[in-house]
Amino acid sequence: MDIRAYNRRAWDKEVQLGNQWTLPVDSEVIAAARQGQWDILLTPTKPVPKTWVPDLGGRDVLCLASGGGQQAPILAAAGAKVTVLDNSPAQLAQDRLVAERDSLVITTVEGDMADLSRFADQSFDLIVHPVSNLFVPEVRPVWKEAFRALRHGGALLAGFVNPALFIFDLDLAERGVLEVKHKLPYSDLTSLPEEERQRRIDEEEPLEFGHTLEDQIGGQCDAGFMVCGFYEDHSPEDALSGYMPTFIATRAVKP
Repeated sequence: MDIRAYNRRAWDKEVQLGNQWTLPVDSEVIAAARQGQWDILLTPTKPVPKTWVPDLGGRDVLCLASGGGQQAPILAAAGAKVTVLDNSPAQLAQDRLVAERDSLVITTVEGDMADLSRFADQSFDLIVHPVSNLFVPEVRPVWKEAFRALRHGGALLAGFVNPALFIFDLDLAERGVLEVKHKLPYSDLTSLPEEERQRRIDEEEPLEFGHTLEDQIGGQCDAGFMVCGFYEDHSPEDALSGYMPTFIATRAVKP
């Protein structure tokens, strides 16, 4: 299966369904960002610490796999020169909608988060990568490409799923029942019974992959990053969040 093509169609559908991560910010949020009052999310609920973000004036920022009209317009309104790369044309259209509505300059690029070859080495001062790498089978290429595209002293701000979320029966977990079922790393393609996997495909749900912490955090270190910031977050939608944080955010610097 061509995972990228499938998930492109699935996320285009999520835009039609009004998934919360596809809803553009309103003009009031943009107006506040222009006045220096803004927040962005890497994970479901906890804003990124301001100490993680440099002065954005004139900075080259890549919003990586970050379409949807949320992070990119806010950062552009705060003064950054923003490029947003996403696999979903419909998600990118949300960023263009906000840019046109609120007179922002945002460059939108359809592409694979694990392939930034269209960008030269050291193109960006900051990369913002909210929870999205659960939609690619391999995460280490994402870190390697981000490292290459960053300038020295630049930072990668990344959000991702704690892999513990994937060890439970997913259908039961949606009903609040936590029953351990899957080994890590997890894949919708290989971890699910054939009937359940086919149901997800028939319903055009995005296919997900639960990467280990060794690949998520260790992979950043192996790519050359120095991880110097870390926090955890909960999601009101996850039964496991009643017991432990289910999302992680890191700040990693290219020396």
